[in-house]
Amino acid sequence: MVNGKDLEALQRDVRYLMDRTEILDCIAGHARGCDRHDPDLVTAAYHHDGIDEHGAAVNPGPGYAEWANRTHAETSLVHTHHVTTHTCDIDGDTAHAESYVLVVLLGLDGRSAQVIAGRYLDRLERRDGRWRIAVRRSTVETMFGADASVLQSSFFKKAGYLVGTRDESDLSYQRPLSMETPAPERW
Repeated sequence: MVNGKDLEALQRDVRYLMDRTEILDCIAGHARGCDRHDPDLVTAAYHHDGIDEHGAAVNPGPGYAEWANRTHAETSLVHTHHVTTHTCDIDGDTAHAESYVLVVLLGLDGRSAQVIAGRYLDRLERRDGRWRIAVRRSTVETMFGADASVLQSSFFKKAGYLVGTRDESDLSYQRPLSMETPAPERW
């Protein structure tokens, strides 16, 4: 039998785990939205009055997707945002998160890539029951160029790997996912 103290502790622990999951889902949804050029996913990560700082570019959260999609399209054919180490301090309806990120951008030439390692420093707030970003400040810790020419090799092209698309034709949107769904893009 669970006593009152145990029940309170269990409720507190479950609330903490739910908050952490919702916060990480918000941050991961933002990354997915960037990679798919899905403005609705990106915008959903911010409160209406949220703000995003990427270097000298400071955008209102709801306007960030337009800037990011344009910037990514001007500089890369494909990109992936990988959220890795994630810490989060939750105090009531406010959370401070630090998420390490690796961003890989395939250059417009299809043969070169940039790899960026940095962090997202976020203040998230729970409003109306939803965690969203109120302030995001991005760091760049290191950046280097890489040779991606193997993607253009006949050996690789014959392998027929899928490549993501920057829209809702990407297979990640297909429900239910099946082998019968044609791939929108292959290398």
